[in-house]
Amino acid sequence: MKNILLINATVVLEKTIVQNGFVYIKGEKIESVGEMEDCPIYSDVDQVFDCTGKQYVIPGMIDMHIHGAAGYDFMDSTIESFEEIAHALAKEGTTSFLATTMTNPILHINEVIENLASYMKDNNLSGVAEMLGIHVEGPFINKVQKGAQPEDAILVPNVSLFKEWQTLSGDNIKVLTFAPELDNHFELLKELKSNGVIPSMGHTDGSYDECLQAIDHGVEHATHLFNGMRGLHHRDPGVVGSSLLNDNVYVEVIPDGIHFHPDLLKMVVKMKGLERMLVITDGIRAKGMSDGVYDLGGQSVKVKDGKCVLTSTGSLAGSIVTMNNARKNLIKWLGLTIHEQLQVTSANQAKRLGLYDRKGSIQAGKDADIVVLGENDEVELTICRGLVAFQQKDAFK
Repeated sequence: MKNILLINATVVLEKTIVQNGFVYIKGEKIESVGEMEDCPIYSDVDQVFDCTGKQYVIPGMIDMHIHGAAGYDFMDSTIESFEEIAHALAKEGTTSFLATTMTNPILHINEVIENLASYMKDNNLSGVAEMLGIHVEGPFINKVQKGAQPEDAILVPNVSLFKEWQTLSGDNIKVLTFAPELDNHFELLKELKSNGVIPSMGHTDGSYDECLQAIDHGVEHATHLFNGMRGLHHRDPGVVGSSLLNDNVYVEVIPDGIHFHPDLLKMVVKMKGLERMLVITDGIRAKGMSDGVYDLGGQSVKVKDGKCVLTSTGSLAGSIVTMNNARKNLIKWLGLTIHEQLQVTSANQAKRLGLYDRKGSIQAGKDADIVVLGENDEVELTICRGLVAFQQKDAFK
């Protein structure tokens, strides 16, 4: 491992900003952070990055819901695809993620989960975005709200099947998206809770009352709010209403300007606060690619002008927004400060996954997941667990 020193940097810490500071990275960890006047002379530094003129040094972002990027998808079920996605995500300032599956035939999901577990064990190396676990989206969903999930592979909630997948994953399933109104006596929900897996309601047509019952039994997460769920109606607040009105529920949002009207984010913040909001991308293999037609779970998706839709139905099918562009949209639409931006793109995710002791902020002892933003607010350098994962050409002289 190389030791890295960032100097003359505006470093965003958890609650403060060091205007002229340094970050010293030793191996995979942050060794020390402080003001330049206190920066020791390190004899073991291998790389020095002078951040003069750069906007901020921030903690790496965490994407809890991502299907693919750079022409690859986790459902490809190959180590090459997993590696290429992890490499591509670093370019957008994402330093860790949950690999997200989708509704498919059982045997294929089995294979994907088994291969993801193998990747986590043997290939989840420094120098690319880190896979923190698996987000299983479907197949236990409601056909009425299937969105871009293949209908012919949708199943009723099945405890035995989940147990099989959790075993195949090496206990690495962290989130499971399902339709709680179809979960008989909340048997699957109880099993998820007992395994420490986050139960998330998504692709659900549950009524307001059904969702309140599910929340009472332990549902505490809503997958891509407003999308793939019964909306807000004045006689039945539905899934959206139950998610917004209950303080215990975290909500995923895709701030791409396509999945919902930007002004709805103002309502989310007013009702949830920033503490329960999680920015995700729901990115597909077309992310970072040119417009065209791409595969998503065996279906054709047309991508044009930032919008992804199934060619068969016109339904929205994921996104191509990057985490950094999503962050910038929060500035434009909500006027969030840099600390507020990082709360919903990094800190909340780390806390949600029980990893705040090593992710989500710049602090001595935590993983060296660092992003340098240039004057134009673009990602110019990404460090993943102590190794440079992306460096924009000519960004550092």
